[in-house]
Amino acid sequence: MPTRKRRAGGEKREAVLDAVAGVLATRGYENTRFTDVSAAGGVAISTLQTYFGSREDMIIEAMQAFTDREVEALRAVSATEADPWRRLVALVDRSLHNSESTRQVLVEFWRSAMRDDELRDYSATVQQRYREPFLAAVREGVARGAFTLAHDAEAVTDLLLSALAGLIISRVQHHPTPAPANFRDVLLVQLGLMLGVNDSEPTPERIEAR
Repeated sequence: MPTRKRRAGGEKREAVLDAVAGVLATRGYENTRFTDVSAAGGVAISTLQTYFGSREDMIIEAMQAFTDREVEALRAVSATEADPWRRLVALVDRSLHNSESTRQVLVEFWRSAMRDDELRDYSATVQQRYREPFLAAVREGVARGAFTLAHDAEAVTDLLLSALAGLIISRVQHHPTPAPANFRDVLLVQLGLMLGVNDSEPTPERIEAR
């Protein structure tokens, strides 16, 4: 897959990409311009042109860097919890408590991927990487005898991720949605039923209270 990334900028480039993501969250793909990023990041427009070449390349690289960090954050959460059920709860909590700007950038990323071939390919890769820690926890729970699935592990994982993504979209659009805590309660109860969580496993309420 061809890449838009260039070598100029070094560490400063990473700070600029953060500024691009911030502007993208508030102004959207179509309205993010060199002038906006220059003002937000304190970087000359000529420097931005040197780093990225075009406005489109700048925005898409920022999306790629941003989603990479989100994937790595999930992996970090996953690595802190050995128990599969607790790990899934921690992953759900991480997804439910994203900042508003994070949700906005994710929606812009998904929307832009529908129209850009390179970004669409990258989006498929990101989705697989994002999915991996959830699916690994489900499979590990089955292997340990902690879960008794009535459905395929991949189908359960995909349903969980669809629910989380759907809430992100609704919150970005300011639709009436349940409070994250209420959504969490329902989601974890349903997830426990789909997984056939054994009675010996701690309940979502007990995990949350700790």
